[in-house]
Amino acid sequence: MYYDRETPSRGGRRHDRFRRSSLWRYMRDYYPISLTKTAELKPNVNYLFGYHPHGIMSTGALCNFATEATGFSEKFPGIKPHLITLAGHFLFPVYREYIMQGGIISCTKESIAHVLAGPGQGNACILVIGGALESLEAHTGSTTILLKEKKGFIKTALRCGAHLVPLYSFGETDIYEQVPNPEGSKLRKLQNFLQRYFGFAPPIFKGRGIFNYSFGIVPQRRAIDTVVGAPIPVEKISEPTKEDIDKLHETYMKELKKLFDENKAKYPAYEDKQLIIM
Repeated sequence: MYYDRETPSRGGRRHDRFRRSSLWRYMRDYYPISLTKTAELKPNVNYLFGYHPHGIMSTGALCNFATEATGFSEKFPGIKPHLITLAGHFLFPVYREYIMQGGIISCTKESIAHVLAGPGQGNACILVIGGALESLEAHTGSTTILLKEKKGFIKTALRCGAHLVPLYSFGETDIYEQVPNPEGSKLRKLQNFLQRYFGFAPPIFKGRGIFNYSFGIVPQRRAIDTVVGAPIPVEKISEPTKEDIDKLHETYMKELKKLFDENKAKYPAYEDKQLIIM
């Protein structure tokens, strides 16, 4: 593992047979999970996908982009997806090999730049923008995302010249029920403390059991549909200014909100809701 320690930051070690395993189709059908395409993606450029919301475990992101269960390669021919996760996941032997086969790579600047600024084209990095902290907002039916202060991915896209693609996963927050943790509560204060000093924010949640529907860690069987928006063209700027970053960030937020509003009517639980950006 020490000898191979740089692999998660150098594009990983994907295995197409693993991504196309029938196991993932069972996972897809359990919820079910689907992938909706709204625009073409040209294979002659690289892309940085922004995935929203995080939910409890970003289940839709895993199924749609680390496997071929929902037909990513057929819907977006010539595009090679790389789902991004915390570097700590690659510290565990065997497990690290398992996730790398799905094309999952480390969430570091160097790792993302290796994929997006390298010599190849048609690469896509999928980043869950809200991060672990956003999981604390993952209550059933919630449409709250953390984005206003998230600008690091914008800077990376500008430096690499990677086109931005907003995604919204309807139903991602519905498969688990989280214990109420409003701002100011003792639980939320503890979660914020752990996030600030230890880098993780543990949500307290429940799903269903194997033989019951009221309690357990098994996720509820509720549909997740990830809608892929139209790409936002990005010109490469080696050293983007604050104005460059703010301008593109504002454009990204507008396009994400537009994507949400244009598609929410397809989902009865969301048709009357607004996207809340914090």
